[in-house]
Amino acid sequence: MPTVSTEPSPSDRQPHLLRDVAESFGVDADRYDRARPRYPDALIHRVIAASPGVEFLDVGCGTGIGARQYREAGVTVLGVDPDARMAEVARRSGIEVEIGNFETWDPAGRTFDAVVAGQAWHWVDPVLGAAKAARVLRPHGLLATYWHVFDPPSEIAQAFDDVLGRVAPDAPLQIPGLRLQEENLTRALEGIRTAGGFTEPGQWRFEWHRRYTRDEWLDHLATTGQLTLLGPGEVATVRDAVGATIDALGGSFTMQYVTLAAAASLSAGP
Repeated sequence: MPTVSTEPSPSDRQPHLLRDVAESFGVDADRYDRARPRYPDALIHRVIAASPGVEFLDVGCGTGIGARQYREAGVTVLGVDPDARMAEVARRSGIEVEIGNFETWDPAGRTFDAVVAGQAWHWVDPVLGAAKAARVLRPHGLLATYWHVFDPPSEIAQAFDDVLGRVAPDAPLQIPGLRLQEENLTRALEGIRTAGGFTEPGQWRFEWHRRYTRDEWLDHLATTGQLTLLGPGEVATVRDAVGATIDALGGSFTMQYVTLAAAASLSAGP
């Protein structure tokens, strides 16, 4: 069965140019923070272990979901995000956030042990972003970018595709999530190689799962790229159709997740 991504499938395969989608997630930033999943602990620990220190820059930090996990593990985190609405939620939980697009953000001479980006690097130009990361990283500093892929039961995936096709026939069609996120991963890897200054990037993969109730999943669904650009009536129709399917499955289900990562360290020099 096709897996499902949390983001739309842009026809031009250059998601960093789709600013209307990138900036739509702050419409309900509190819901986003509540509903979006955390990152697997194994990923957080591996990033920390691969970094030469504990001062991190979180690019596209959003509401601070990943930043809080790093902080809980003893890391100092500065976030950068273009959406003030998302940043405000992160700040309420004690995360320091500066507003701006990473490519043009001014680090004011500051450097970091790691630059990380969860569910966000596809909104950054992959070459300019990697080059910027190289400039703000300390010697042997780490660049780590990562994405979730999720695989709901086939009945739920089909119900979502069917109702979305009815209420928003011009919306980007879903493609297998693994394929989409592998494309994001490939763009990140190619951007790192093109920008130069890094060791050969590696690829990490983490498999995990989470149990969702009907309400938890519908809360999450409303934060995804396909729905954040729809009107309230269209969103309600989608939620009703998917909710009825979850009810028919007993009111809850287990979601299988894969988190894919691209990581590279700053080269020591020639």
